[in-house]
Amino acid sequence: MDKPLALTIGEPAGIGADIAIAAWLRRRELNLPPFYLIGDDAFVAARSRHLGVSIPLAVSRAEDAAAAFADTLPVVTTGERATAAPGMPDASSAPSAIAAIRHAVADVTAGRAAAVVTNPIAKSVLYAAGFAHPGHTEFLAELAASPKGKPHPVMMLWSPSLAVVPVTIHLPLRDAITQLSSNLIAATARIVANDLTVRFGITRPRLAISGLNPHAGEDGTLGTEDRAIVAPAVETLRSEGIDVRGPLPADTMFHEAARKTYDCAICMYHDQALIPIKTIAFDDGVNVTLGLPFIRTSPDHGTAFDIAGTGKANPASLIAALRLAARMAAATGKT
Repeated sequence: MDKPLALTIGEPAGIGADIAIAAWLRRRELNLPPFYLIGDDAFVAARSRHLGVSIPLAVSRAEDAAAAFADTLPVVTTGERATAAPGMPDASSAPSAIAAIRHAVADVTAGRAAAVVTNPIAKSVLYAAGFAHPGHTEFLAELAASPKGKPHPVMMLWSPSLAVVPVTIHLPLRDAITQLSSNLIAATARIVANDLTVRFGITRPRLAISGLNPHAGEDGTLGTEDRAIVAPAVETLRSEGIDVRGPLPADTMFHEAARKTYDCAICMYHDQALIPIKTIAFDDGVNVTLGLPFIRTSPDHGTAFDIAGTGKANPASLIAALRLAARMAAATGKT
């Protein structure tokens, strides 16, 4: 890759720096794509010493990171100091995390980076500091807004054996059902189909759309939403030439034979989508944001405050996120 991946520090008190260091140490063994870490270089150096790891750091520019990656961990500074101890967020946490995200988006938008890879943030810490967005996905959409409008971000959880998309995301179940509509399902599926084609290189993506109710409503006897909301969305998508099936009973969509019949499962609410993929691919799942004008991936786990700074954090999901970002960048010619 000519252009490196922009990797954010995430919540400084979490395991973001730990897994970034662990991934860099395995760069040759795993033939990882070049990346640079966005954050406070003094903090990264202090965390590496805390972990008992001696690594050479290069305070770098994004443009120089790819050349430096083989021999040093490139760190691009934001100007925000991070002072949080492992597992103990402090007043520097939110500004550090937010500044890194802004910097990564600016780099990829300007063509200095091939894609954005984000380490986990602590939403409660950001909310306490006045963060106005529900999470990473919504903040990235705000940063990607243009005079043409704000993009509709779609959260995909991806692994080699299963990809899932929830139509409604971080909502109480009662509110998710209220907000579900045929238009929302169809809009989500269109973005999924487009990005699977353009960024994953799948010529004709196959989508499986779950029902909302048990047994997909059992022809209306277990709820009318599948017949009144989900089925019309499926018919609309079919009329547009998209290869789609549904509404399907969610309880029979995720066994091995069923997974071979589609490229992505589109589910009606958060847990319906995330429980199966976190059961099947807990360590190497990747969070991908579709519908943005740039590529964004992330490890599919949280900040893990309880093991931050201990050396126990598993970098597998970050490694998968880096590899997938590089694959998507290559498919779209962003390298």
